Amino acid sequence: MARRWLAPVLMLFAVLFGGVLEAAFGQPAGIEKLRPEERAIAERNLERWQQMSPEERQRVLDNYRHWQSMTPEQRQQARESMRRFRSLPPQEKSRILDDFQRWNELSEARRQELQHAYERFQRLSPERRDRILERHRQFQALSPEERERVQRNFERWQKMTPEERRALRERQRQGPPPGAPPGAPPLPPPR
Repeated sequence: MARRWLAPVLMLFAVLFGGVLEAAFGQPAGIEKLRPEERAIAERNLERWQQMSPEERQRVLDNYRHWQSMTPEQRQQARESMRRFRSLPPQEKSRILDDFQRWNELSEARRQELQHAYERFQRLSPERRDRILERHRQFQALSPEERERVQRNFERWQKMTPEERRALRERQRQGPPPGAPPGAPPLPPPR
């Protein structure tokens, strides 16, 4: 009979004793494992810290450690970005947060691929970047049907061999075939 109540009593004692220690030292469980500067921040925000799940606490620590690893210039850029973000209209903030959510939902491989593409874009000359951005604006201004046509043409282009691409470029430089109406495209490549 005594054994049945022994385990619950020991458990209750452990919980109460742990709570007494926490109250006595003013530290929630796990805070003692933090670095001194991290512990100081957690203690200054103790109520919020205690309300966080272990995953949220870890995310806060990771963000803090990332911030600490940044240069003063990077921190200033981050502050400036946050200031600009706060001054945006609500719709723009919402769009940015949605984009950020979509980014976080991407696989790590896809994020790396996009990051490399962005870095390649940044290495282009300003003139080349401007031309690309202008073409993108033109594409966005097209009707849905025209965008679909451009997309199909792009997919056909991707399937072409380098020789077929070269031949098509040459025909486009020569202009439309004789007798074609004004503005007519050059003949498609032979198949």
